[in-house]
Amino acid sequence: MASLKDLKNRIASVKQTQKITSAMKLVAASKLKRAQEQAEASRPFAEKMSEMLANLAAGVRDLPNAPALLAGTGKEETHLLVVATSDRGLCGGFNSSIVRGARRRIADLQNQGKAVKIICIGRKGRDMLRREHGKLIIEFIDGVAGQKRMAFADAQMVAENLVERYEAGEFDVCTIVYNKFKSAVTQIMTVQQLVPVEPPEIEAAPDEKAGETAIYEFEPDEEQILSELLPRNLAVQIFGALVENAASEQGARMAAMDNATRNAGEMIKKLTLQYNRQRQAQITKELIEIISGAEAAV
Repeated sequence: MASLKDLKNRIASVKQTQKITSAMKLVAASKLKRAQEQAEASRPFAEKMSEMLANLAAGVRDLPNAPALLAGTGKEETHLLVVATSDRGLCGGFNSSIVRGARRRIADLQNQGKAVKIICIGRKGRDMLRREHGKLIIEFIDGVAGQKRMAFADAQMVAENLVERYEAGEFDVCTIVYNKFKSAVTQIMTVQQLVPVEPPEIEAAPDEKAGETAIYEFEPDEEQILSELLPRNLAVQIFGALVENAASEQGARMAAMDNATRNAGEMIKKLTLQYNRQRQAQITKELIEIISGAEAAV
């Protein structure tokens, strides 16, 4: 049984931990607000960008001279996974859910006989994946996941890296794995294909007949517009994934620190109760010894 001094020291230690987790919860809540605003602000732009890309790609995708980012290489033998996690822990199951999704994706592709390569954004994902898939990791991008505010230049740097690798023939399909922010306590693990670009289907207007598509005039031509638009769209989609990830990280950390603070409070109550009971038993024992000694003296 622990002594009174040990219990007292443990209570003091848990109280210090509770102060730290409470402070981290407040910091995460403050960062969450900024990250959530950035994520919500980026969504309309990414959606409109995809719609515009779909309009432009409707009549160009099947042409012989269609851009490679849109048409693809014509095969799907080598897959590149961009796994976006955080640089720090203490955020509950945020990183583990992304890594589990990446592992499932890797297993599915390998079962189909596909070659898999991995690019890690964030130290936690790299550390967790290299235990089992270290040979598949071809690059680790540092200094992006831990920023106070995500910058578009970082997403553009990642996009340029992917375009260079794609043009060099290093992969056929590229997919990013991240957590999409839904609420402070809910994040959705998302697997999104980046290359070749998959434009969303545009819903036909009610007055349009089946099989009819809109006719557009371009200046300059479609190929030249897409050659500029596709790399920018890739950067926009990566930026959207990174800001969603940042908001999800702070939400998960706030929830985890809130749970840790509550658990510390419950532990303090239990330890205090145990301390009081043991102290009361010790006092009772000392009183009995004093009374017994006094009676023996008489």
